[in-house]
Amino acid sequence: MVLPEENDLLLIRLHLEARNGFPNLAWRCSRVEVCRLRDRPETPQVQVFPCDKWLRAQDGDIELRSGKLCLLKDETEETLRKQRLAQLQRQQKLIRWRQYVDGAPHCVDLNSPAELGPNLSYIQTSPVHNLLYLKGFEGQAEAWKSFKDLETAFALSGHQNSTARFVHAHWMDDWYFGYQCLNGCNPLLLRQTRLLPPNLAITSDMLRPFLPGGSSLEQELQKGTVYLLDYEVLDDVPANVINGKQTYLSAPLCLLHLNPQGQLLPIAIQLQQRPGPQNPVFLPSDAGCDWLLAKIWVHSADFQCHQLASHYLRTHMLAELCCVATLRQLPEPHPLHQLLMPHIRTSLQINISARASLLAAGGVFDKMDAVACGHAIPVVLSRASRRVSYRSLCVPDDLKDRGVDKLPQSYYAQDALRVWDALHRFVVGWVDLYYAGDEDVQQDSELQLWLDDIDAHGFSRDSGFPRSFQTRAEASQFVTMIIFSSSALHAAVNFSQLDFGLWIPNRPAAMMRPPLQVKAAVTEDDILSFLPDVNSSCRVLTILTLLSQLALNFVPLCHYKEAVFRDGAHRRLVEEVQAELQAISGDITERGSQLEVPYLYLSPGRIENSVSI
Repeated sequence: MVLPEENDLLLIRLHLEARNGFPNLAWRCSRVEVCRLRDRPETPQVQVFPCDKWLRAQDGDIELRSGKLCLLKDETEETLRKQRLAQLQRQQKLIRWRQYVDGAPHCVDLNSPAELGPNLSYIQTSPVHNLLYLKGFEGQAEAWKSFKDLETAFALSGHQNSTARFVHAHWMDDWYFGYQCLNGCNPLLLRQTRLLPPNLAITSDMLRPFLPGGSSLEQELQKGTVYLLDYEVLDDVPANVINGKQTYLSAPLCLLHLNPQGQLLPIAIQLQQRPGPQNPVFLPSDAGCDWLLAKIWVHSADFQCHQLASHYLRTHMLAELCCVATLRQLPEPHPLHQLLMPHIRTSLQINISARASLLAAGGVFDKMDAVACGHAIPVVLSRASRRVSYRSLCVPDDLKDRGVDKLPQSYYAQDALRVWDALHRFVVGWVDLYYAGDEDVQQDSELQLWLDDIDAHGFSRDSGFPRSFQTRAEASQFVTMIIFSSSALHAAVNFSQLDFGLWIPNRPAAMMRPPLQVKAAVTEDDILSFLPDVNSSCRVLTILTLLSQLALNFVPLCHYKEAVFRDGAHRRLVEEVQAELQAISGDITERGSQLEVPYLYLSPGRIENSVSI
């Protein structure tokens, strides 16, 4: 577009009109360039109006501005201030809140991904999976007949890698049980304890044989070498019915000890929360099948907490919460809108789809998981939401609070901290570009309303989430938390699922017999009767296969397609964080070359930029 000499334009309006006899298609507009002739027509001055959007006739006119990103206080033209407000008012009519589960973060009030429109949708190119073998078991609603059959299913699954084979070889080993608490697909639950839970019925004498020579439980607690897994969120949750058969849940307490060799070993397991004669404490000295089955019960409980709390709640629901608030409260010219949206935009489509299929009553999870979608999932999500604290979402605080920040074999902790630090420096740099001081943060009404929206529709009032931002540091930490949860944390808890779940006894999605009430009552053959039926086991593997593979067109962490990240200061920040993340990837690869099984889930080159699967 070429215009004669005039004052600079503030806004341009685009109108896409559907014409009779022509297909009504969406158009992708990158930008509009306005050329002004001014004094030298042969070298016109170009004014650029970025768009980077799909345009549809049914969406109405769209207004574009040529100014750079800025805060509301820096908006010098009243026309642009009004346009900023009008955009938010329009978004708030289109993007509304809905309560999904009482007590859990709210979601977007849409029923189908088609309602999102092209600018909030995405197309994922997934690898081709050969699932015919697994689907062939669909009609076998019966228990596994032997471990040999399980071995055959594992061998022929076609999705093994070195980690899955290592799990298969070592799943019964106590040291590997502890390793999975640190580096498995749910590394968020283990915590150091210096006081025993009052409902864990153990004494120092019971555990003395499993502690270093001459040491008592009290001494080990004081030294900080005792750790706890507590699945009380599952207590009294009604279990599902699968294939017409009742399944069973437990809410275990598991005590672990960090031995002088640096191994984390389970030393006591109580399968239910309330102590009593029918709820014995299982010990490593018990009969081998008793101890093994007790550990399987812990892993089954961990499967439920991992799927709903660590995975869906802390990554998917958190990203959607922040995405809806961003669309409603931060206008497009706001610098934090542009920084955040590439990390949270995709959460809307994947979560709407999940609620309509995976998590719907009678859906996929109802056919394989001990926690039923209709009545049990709301209970677990509500309880888990009440237990989320802001500190638990901020990696340095979380690792320190749980006492896992310095454990030598905690590769998740090591890598999570390095990735968090790199993201935090990136966010601090971005924030400092637009906020000259803490006063600017305090006076940014759009930012404070954004936080108010997250607070009103997010976690419980006593979760420790900030109610307002007083400093640049507070805003930077909060934004870092969102980006990390939507990218790195999701990579750690999602893309590891198949590796640790491919061998069914290591992470059974349901248990088909009640928790043990006495000792010395089971044999190795009995263990099979506790595991999920053949067809529900294979449904689990089918879903984990689909969820655990990176898309062919995935966008790595801190790689951006949006034009705003190619501008001057933004580009420098992106180049700096990409270089830092690449160095972390190199270090993780080097470390992995020295380990029998490398931990690679937080290697930045394998971390997707957002929650999209």
